Amino acid sequence: MTQPTPTVLLEEYLRTLKLSAMLREYPVVARQAADQKATYEQFLQQLAELEVNQRHTASIQRRIKAAKFPVLKELDAFDFTAVPKLNKPRVLELAQCLFIERRSNLTLNGPPGTGKTHLAIALGIEACRRKHRVRFYTASQLANLYLEAREDRQITKLEGQIKRHDLIIIDELGYIPLDRRGAEHLFSFFSQCYEQTSLIVTTNLPFTEWPQIFANDQRLAGALIDRLTHHVDILELIGDSYRLKASRKKKPRPRKGGDTPDKT
Repeated sequence: MTQPTPTVLLEEYLRTLKLSAMLREYPVVARQAADQKATYEQFLQQLAELEVNQRHTASIQRRIKAAKFPVLKELDAFDFTAVPKLNKPRVLELAQCLFIERRSNLTLNGPPGTGKTHLAIALGIEACRRKHRVRFYTASQLANLYLEAREDRQITKLEGQIKRHDLIIIDELGYIPLDRRGAEHLFSFFSQCYEQTSLIVTTNLPFTEWPQIFANDQRLAGALIDRLTHHVDILELIGDSYRLKASRKKKPRPRKGGDTPDKT
């Protein structure tokens, strides 16, 4: 019976060990090592590095997918010139994600269209790159999720899932007022996360107007704000809506001498 060649055996072993990068790259690395007269240790180190890098990239992509961002936004694509009063050095510092390790929170306040969601997602992606478990919700989506869980008697399961995350992003708090039950569910969520899970909250309302989100319940809103702001960074994004700016740019300029073009 013919014995398998060393190459066949090597590839079989790499498949068994699920070392896909090493399996794919070893012929090229072997040729390079021979040309450079590299040692066996250097050859093996190069292969191991390729495998580690591939697994690191794959784990980041898995965390980003699990976060369920509505779109992917990067920090280097954020237009800081559109919000000149925003503290850019502080944003870049927050992108190091130390606030997550401290179980602190972040609120992004400002009118619609100033880039709050972009910034929240970009920071969430940076957190994924630093091995943090992240989840994105809109405020209304989260309130409905609690409502469905309560109806199905799955609140304990839902809160267990929440506890497994290091950072949760709550987008658009204040855009849609909540009824009494929705307000209570969201309060339960904030209480669950207090000093356990970091939050990024985007909102178009100052804290003084938060009671109108929570069924005009001053006591409930006050207790929630107290928990959220115990350890918090507050960033204000003040500027014109980028969507409005884009719409204005698309409008054709009126022709000189009236709307009718010259036919000369």
